[in-house]
Amino acid sequence: MAEEKKEEIAVIEITEEYMKDRLYEFRGKKVMLDSDLAEIYGYETKNFKRQVKNNIAKFEGDDFMFELNDEEVENLSRCKNFTLNMGRGSNIKYKPYVFTERGLYMWLKIMAYLNMPRLLQLC
Repeated sequence: MAEEKKEEIAVIEITEEYMKDRLYEFRGKKVMLDSDLAEIYGYETKNFKRQVKNNIAKFEGDDFMFELNDEEVENLSRCKNFTLNMGRGSNIKYKPYVFTERGLYMWLKIMAYLNMPRLLQLC
């Protein structure tokens, strides 16, 4: 009989400094990367994006989220706290989505509606 694979959630201490290090400014808006939000909420980035895509109608418009263009990705890779390598075998496969404050609020509403245990653990 195969052993059950138990999912382990990494515990991250979320401090003011931690959050400040993950805030970026693009298109005149302060935003957070999808990968950072996935880490905070204990998801793999692809699963985080899947949840967003399942609720995409709630994220319409740049007021909630948007995908970075090539120039923005290049600018992001130059940030002191972030390193990206584009191309085959690199650590980025797709252009990241970024979420505004309104987008974060919408994400929390969706998670509350879905009654996600991870959200309850964070509150």
